[in-house]
Amino acid sequence: MLSQQLDTLTVHAGEDGNSYGSVTTPVVRSAPFVFATTADLISFMAQKEGRRTTDRVEYGRYGNPTVRAAEKKLAALDGGEDAVLLSSGMAAITTLFLAYLRPGDHLLMTNDVYRRSRQFGETFLRQMGIQVSMVPPQVEAVAAALRPETRMIFSETPTNPFLRVVDVDAIGRLGRERGILTAIDATFATPVNLRPLAHGVDLVVHSVTKYLGGHNDLIAGVVIGAEAKVQPLRTLQGILGNIISPDTAYLLLRGLKTLSLRVRRQNENGLAVASFLEGEAKVAKVYYPGLPSHPDYEVAQRQMDGFGGVVSFMLHADLMQTAHFVDALQLSAIAPSLGGVESLVSQPALISYYGLTATERQALGICDGLVRFSAGIEDSDDLIADFVQALERIVY
Repeated sequence: MLSQQLDTLTVHAGEDGNSYGSVTTPVVRSAPFVFATTADLISFMAQKEGRRTTDRVEYGRYGNPTVRAAEKKLAALDGGEDAVLLSSGMAAITTLFLAYLRPGDHLLMTNDVYRRSRQFGETFLRQMGIQVSMVPPQVEAVAAALRPETRMIFSETPTNPFLRVVDVDAIGRLGRERGILTAIDATFATPVNLRPLAHGVDLVVHSVTKYLGGHNDLIAGVVIGAEAKVQPLRTLQGILGNIISPDTAYLLLRGLKTLSLRVRRQNENGLAVASFLEGEAKVAKVYYPGLPSHPDYEVAQRQMDGFGGVVSFMLHADLMQTAHFVDALQLSAIAPSLGGVESLVSQPALISYYGLTATERQALGICDGLVRFSAGIEDSDDLIADFVQALERIVY
């Protein structure tokens, strides 16, 4: 078989089992799947009991041909043997933790992660008797916090919202040396910019809702890795039932075909906007790993092929001045997600941390002037012009 590059895999990977003659993988809407004979059923069950992944399924909660095609494509893009699609990015993370952690185990998580990921660890897992530690997204901090009972190291890269870039080579090496499972949420990077499995990490997680879907019209999550490491999640999914529909898988397959094209444009737009903002007097600080001012710039340069479309920045502004700036943007809709073809903007203090007091937000580094911008595929000059006019609306 020909060796295929990422751009080719986005189009062709996983879609070679179509028996209908259609160019695109069809949407297979069926709950049960029939067997021609009892002998066929017995053969299938023997395979299943042997924990060998098969494209054949007997019931929709355990798999679907359209979903399986999307899983194969996602596995190929990240260089994994297998992938399991789940009903959301959070479903992927929570199922990962539940599949691998037991009472008495220790989870080591970096602290600059999505709020709900941290919340699940600090509340639900601790209630289950699982110890959880939060440390800065630096290898030295991770290594210092390891315990004999540490079962998993989990981090995002780049992180949300400050875009810290963890050294995944070092994380993977730590895991191998200590026999600890390592998992990286690479939603902000995508396989276009970073493939953690190639750096020795065990499992990679994506909120498929974001860049992989790419059009703000689906919700899903995925965990990718070696087949033996993915299998516990697939088994648990059959119990929890947190599956995606074949229609969602179809939208995902369609979106993935343009992943490289979209992300490369978003890389360009992200860098252009970040570079512009860094020179603006009303901007106190810009967080973007493609800028030399970022604390993880050298790590990002070494391990990433692009720096993504998300730019976080701090304005010299209070809560309402920042809100007026956000309202003034004409090309960026106010919304909590990211990674689609349309640019989106959010004010974390109001959209993600609204229920916390100003003091509680400050303790997490969420200041009133913090803004997170997700670049779409618009013209970068137009995006920058929009930022210029919105910044002019900030009056002290």
